[in-house]
Amino acid sequence: MSPARTLSSARGSAYHVPVLLAEIEALLLGARTVLDCTLGGGGHASAFLDRGMRVTGIDRDPRALAAARERLADYERAGQFRTLLGNYADLSGAGLAYSEKFDAILLDLGVSSHQFDDASRGFTFREGAPLDMRMGTDADLDAAELLNTIDEVDLSALLRAYADEPRAARMAREIVRRRERRPFATADDLVDAIRAVLGPRSGAPDFARIFQAVRIAVNDELAGLERALPALRDRLTPGGVLAIISYHSGEDRLVKNAFRDWSASCICPPKHVVCTCRGVALGETLTRRPISATDEEIELNVRARSARLRAWRSAR
Repeated sequence: MSPARTLSSARGSAYHVPVLLAEIEALLLGARTVLDCTLGGGGHASAFLDRGMRVTGIDRDPRALAAARERLADYERAGQFRTLLGNYADLSGAGLAYSEKFDAILLDLGVSSHQFDDASRGFTFREGAPLDMRMGTDADLDAAELLNTIDEVDLSALLRAYADEPRAARMAREIVRRRERRPFATADDLVDAIRAVLGPRSGAPDFARIFQAVRIAVNDELAGLERALPALRDRLTPGGVLAIISYHSGEDRLVKNAFRDWSASCICPPKHVVCTCRGVALGETLTRRPISATDEEIELNVRARSARLRAWRSAR
């Protein structure tokens, strides 16, 4: 049995099965303090705590925090574990002191297993599920409100950017046409609109791609990640490691580009004769290419199939 399978089996819970756990533990080895920015059910945090690390867990989902606190109550009572309700894109708003830094920071993007499996949360295209998709109470609109109010041009741009949908304009037009007759309310409404454009042979991969795009927009995920990256970097102690698991090409691109820029000694435009930037690398990228889940882990947890892990270490 592979290490990934062993660790994931041990740390999984009814709330969420942690992804790439063995690889994360190896990258964060030696850290004493960890900021888990997407705590979920506490799968990764549990492993860190067992290694004697002190963990601060943040999540925008109150139910996720409640599940993690119940699971890790002994560590919380011992003062080794604490939780904060909030968005990793606004650490100060979550109540984290501005001066507090960490040896390691983990960001596991996407949606937890529990959020997917709970039809009432509206992340799934299961028949009759509500169009909600809000990860927390800080989202301005749920998915139904977004689809019923967004401008057709903006909707087309959203589907093109977040779903790589070549027929984005046609799909946006179809959604607007349908909502004029009856507002979108359930997953069936969006599935029917997708089928009307992509044809009867469209299936789960198409639905998943479009639903993911709507979810990203509802929760402002890409813009939030772009804002968060430099803030998370500045929360690291010297030699600290930032590890990020992404599930969408747009997320992975943002992380890759940020790590590349931070690892370069000069980021001046090519035509600059004299360097006018910082002139020194802020740290080093630890993963030349993203780390993917093994076949064994994907067999255990199918949601790991699109996971991509990248890591970066700050200068000492």
